[in-house]
Amino acid sequence: MRRILHIICGLLFVSFQAAAQTGAVKGVILDENTQEVLIGANVMLEGTTTGTVSDIEGNFMLSGIPSGAQTLTITYLGYETISLPVNIKANQTTNVGSVTLGEGAVGLEEIEVIASVAIDRKTPVAVSTIKGREIEQKIGNQEFPEILRSTPSVYVTKQGGGFGDARINVRGFDQRNVAVMINGIPVNDMENGWVYWSNWAGLSDVTSSIQVQRGLSASKLAVSSVGGTINIITNAAEMKKGGAVSVGVGNDGYQKYGLVLSTGLGDNGWAFTLQGTHTQGDGYADGTQFNGWSYFASLAKQFNSQHALNFTVLGAPQWHHQREYGSYDGVTIQTIEERGIKYNPQWGNLDGEEFSWRKNFYHKPKAFLNHYWTISDKTELATSAYVSLGRGGGTGDLGQINGSYRTSSRFRNDQGIVRWEDIRSWNQGGSVADFGDDRLPWSGPGVETFDANYSGPFAGQNVAESYRNGFIRRASMNEHNWYGILSNLTHEINESLTLVAGIDARYYKGLHYRRLEDLLGLDAYYDDDNINNPEHYVTDEGRADGNEIDYYNDGLVNWLGAFAQLEYSVGDLTVFGSGSFSNQGYKRIDYFLYEDSDPAQESDWENFLGGTVKAGANYNINDQHNVFVNGGYFSQQPIFDNVFINYSNEVDEDVENQDVYAIEVGYGFRSAYLSANLNAYSTQWSNRQISRGVSVDGADGTANFSNISQLHQGIELDLTASPVERLNITAMASLGNWRYTDNFNAEIFDNDRQPLGTETLFMEDVKIPDAAQTTLNLGANYEAFEGFRVYASYYYADRIYADFDIATDDSFAEEGNQAWQLPSYSLLDGGLSYQFNVSGLDLTVNLNVNNILDEEYMAESESNVLYDPAREGDMQVGDNGSIFNRVYYGFGRTWNAGLKVRF
Repeated sequence: MRRILHIICGLLFVSFQAAAQTGAVKGVILDENTQEVLIGANVMLEGTTTGTVSDIEGNFMLSGIPSGAQTLTITYLGYETISLPVNIKANQTTNVGSVTLGEGAVGLEEIEVIASVAIDRKTPVAVSTIKGREIEQKIGNQEFPEILRSTPSVYVTKQGGGFGDARINVRGFDQRNVAVMINGIPVNDMENGWVYWSNWAGLSDVTSSIQVQRGLSASKLAVSSVGGTINIITNAAEMKKGGAVSVGVGNDGYQKYGLVLSTGLGDNGWAFTLQGTHTQGDGYADGTQFNGWSYFASLAKQFNSQHALNFTVLGAPQWHHQREYGSYDGVTIQTIEERGIKYNPQWGNLDGEEFSWRKNFYHKPKAFLNHYWTISDKTELATSAYVSLGRGGGTGDLGQINGSYRTSSRFRNDQGIVRWEDIRSWNQGGSVADFGDDRLPWSGPGVETFDANYSGPFAGQNVAESYRNGFIRRASMNEHNWYGILSNLTHEINESLTLVAGIDARYYKGLHYRRLEDLLGLDAYYDDDNINNPEHYVTDEGRADGNEIDYYNDGLVNWLGAFAQLEYSVGDLTVFGSGSFSNQGYKRIDYFLYEDSDPAQESDWENFLGGTVKAGANYNINDQHNVFVNGGYFSQQPIFDNVFINYSNEVDEDVENQDVYAIEVGYGFRSAYLSANLNAYSTQWSNRQISRGVSVDGADGTANFSNISQLHQGIELDLTASPVERLNITAMASLGNWRYTDNFNAEIFDNDRQPLGTETLFMEDVKIPDAAQTTLNLGANYEAFEGFRVYASYYYADRIYADFDIATDDSFAEEGNQAWQLPSYSLLDGGLSYQFNVSGLDLTVNLNVNNILDEEYMAESESNVLYDPAREGDMQVGDNGSIFNRVYYGFGRTWNAGLKVRF
């Protein structure tokens, strides 16, 4: 017994001695380029399973480490892995200070310079950054913009719900006034400013980070960043050799497969990364099948300490069927209540396959060649030359059957599905009784024209009375060739003052025409819209030179801009002032409306000067508190579509630049357990112009309104907290007050410019439509054990007003009307991920469920029909809405699961 006691005492003594020979290590992990903290970086004691993760301040503490020379392995997705030697002293905590991690890709730091990425506690703008790790964990089968839903003042909807058909608003401004950039290069359409997310559906797979800068932003370019900029930073060639394969599945037949391979950075300075994915599915809404590919390649070369090249090409060819509730489709809230939220009036089956009036198909590859030149230790030049070649379009209908357009209910069955087989049968001369009792005589497969005695292809060529008795599916093509160069010189004048200056040059040619997509059994389509080739038959399905139909024109845009910024930084104070200007030149060429010999076929160049002036300051009060202020003025040129009117080369002589004034103040707080930002902003967008067609005593006239102004004000709060180890809590609240400022008056003129009277639009305090002015989000992410994370997110949206066009909506010709406010809604999302190692392979499993509670909600309304108790069958929806509104409902419960294996 005594011997056993001696052994136990000896073991306890040894244990105490061992404990006494251990220590701890602490430090803070930062991004090498931005100096932002990295939350959730893994810190492991080499050769053991002992480890921890960095907290909300980037701090880490690892205890129980044997004294002596040890090595820490620090990893973070998207960054290089480093081994950090430390000397541990018994019963002491060794502070290694700041540990910086560089991007795990060649040239990524330089890409961020071109892209004007904001730096925390230095750049005085309201900003939110989402890293690739979070995108990879949560995106699943959602649309790419939806990952931004938890960002203040951002509103995202799926619109009709087709693959890539989502849209996004920032601070109440639609995509035309939000600059979307890839690696700092604008991608908004050069003619209408729109962004088609289906063109970039594969970006979620190759995104290193997304940074949303709200307001006029830190972008030095004179881009349409009234609401803000969304800067998507793609991956680059990986530093390390390896690769990954992935597979994903989800609701409604969703399937996704991916592969990425990297050579790593070789001794010769070359690195190459190649990535590709394939995605397909049936779509959540009825009749929205899709099939898409995406590819990404990056080739980097480091020549020496002064020069480096990086070539990147990416693209996402795809096709998808769309759901659309057009104004003539007759789909209202009442229809959805009867048929369900998945209802789509555009589709049916043809030859056993899904077929739709609405099909989008597009491929918009973009290639960048970036050159980085370190001229001296104080001067650097970064240049990006790029090209984008877009090809594709969207389909729709042309024609009639017995005077009825395709929107007639007779062309859909009792379930509201298109009767494609019957339509083709009619087109081929068959009898379909309920297509109309007064069916025209027909003696065989026909041409889309009136000819009662037609008995073969183009017999008699009798086209004098064009009745277009039959349907075809046409494609409206919107293609482009886009070339540009962006060059950015950074010079450190002294330790406190830095100059950034550069040029932004672009050339764009848009090609717009319609083509015959599917004859649906007809012999040909008769077209008489081309003045240079009148009354001709088109038989080729697809593009063939000379077989364009309906319209054919080109839009040319020249852009030349320059920018400069001075930044003064001393101690805790950073001040900047910047200015930019650009000349936008527009030319239109119309091949259908004007004869080839007519000089008017090609318009003159219409040039507009515009630019920005911005200034701001950030002051770090101490390690925890900072404040900032920024303001600016933006003279925004009109878009191409507003310069040329009436679908011709006619120029609107009244079109002018629009004025944007913005000011913003912000406060930031940083601690080991809490990071928070509070912003207040005010943006006035004025001098907008619209024209309305009106009738005065039976005479048609036009009212031209100018100086239409709207005011966007609000406050935004976002925070991240880490109350206990391994738990991160995020929250966001944004409250907007977005409204028109005044009533607007205009004189009415007839076609001969004779005055007919005046018109007033009663717009004072009418709310800006089509986005939630109140949004809230609360999320939590918990690492239950090493590598296993679960998350949940609650989202709330309120004060969503129905969309309307003040150029056509008559609601505000009367005093006292307000836009219809849709009911508020809330969503609960959740998921889990598990990262683990098996036989040297790094595996990650993800599961996501969106709208867990399967809430049925209206995400947006395409119309603004106010409730009228005198209207037959009308019922009130919400405060003042009508059941006859055209509304898109959001998706119900959806899910996805994925596996990724890295090697």
